[in-house]
Amino acid sequence: MGKIRIKTIGDQTQEEQDKKRGQRRRENKKPVTTETQNEIKTQKRDDEQILSASETSEPSVVAREISDNQNEEPATVEIRSQTKTTKAKKSKFAKKAFHSQTYEELLSQVDRSKSYTVSEALELLKNLQRGKFDETVELHINTSIPSVSGNVTLPYGSGKKTRVAVADDGLIAEIEKGIINFDILVATPSQMPKLAHVAKILGPRGLMPNPKNGTITDKPQDLVKKYEGGQINFKTEAKIPVMHLIVGKMSFGKEKLSENIESLISAVKKANIANVTLKSTMSPGIKIRV
Repeated sequence: MGKIRIKTIGDQTQEEQDKKRGQRRRENKKPVTTETQNEIKTQKRDDEQILSASETSEPSVVAREISDNQNEEPATVEIRSQTKTTKAKKSKFAKKAFHSQTYEELLSQVDRSKSYTVSEALELLKNLQRGKFDETVELHINTSIPSVSGNVTLPYGSGKKTRVAVADDGLIAEIEKGIINFDILVATPSQMPKLAHVAKILGPRGLMPNPKNGTITDKPQDLVKKYEGGQINFKTEAKIPVMHLIVGKMSFGKEKLSENIESLISAVKKANIANVTLKSTMSPGIKIRV
């Protein structure tokens, strides 16, 4: 006598359960059809449009578009909300003023569209002081051609004590150790082969003696007196045709500063100058008419 199978009403048999499992496995292995790909592309376009709207539209419009898409996951909405908040913060910091309120008040006294005479600029510069110390007066020159260099002796000096050194064996030994206690180095022609050993240290600092700037001479002591008496070297920067020079202190007064500025402009030559800006340590810049 064979086996008798008993089926209970309301219960699934084992065969039906196995059949359903097999059907689900076949559906998972089913290749992606063109229709399925189109559905995925359509969904991606909808997501991109909603994300674009979230960056440019009003919050109410964004909320309405997101609510229309019933299949979108809550996590996606949250991420887009965070992205919008981050962009809002960046734009807020970008609008933050760079200068202080005091500086902005001083800047409002300068006509940015006007080029002042040296006399007018120095008179205005007195009203732009905000430091409690004797501010340094600076001249920033943009040249019309690159590689402008030379030297000039300011009638009243720069107000800065210039440390001048003469190259010898003892000084070269200190340079090799990284000890540099001078602003200008003067050398005789006979010392140049020895200085070649420390050229990698002096060159990047602009301290290497050079015949173009007049720091190589047979009479170094005479040159030391000139530099200590107010002679300065000027040279455009390597990548940008600009020079940043010191022409004195505010305590010099209008007449002395004016003579120093005129001497420097004459040495650089007006034909080589594109524009000039005068300022003190903490003041805004003032354009000068050359």
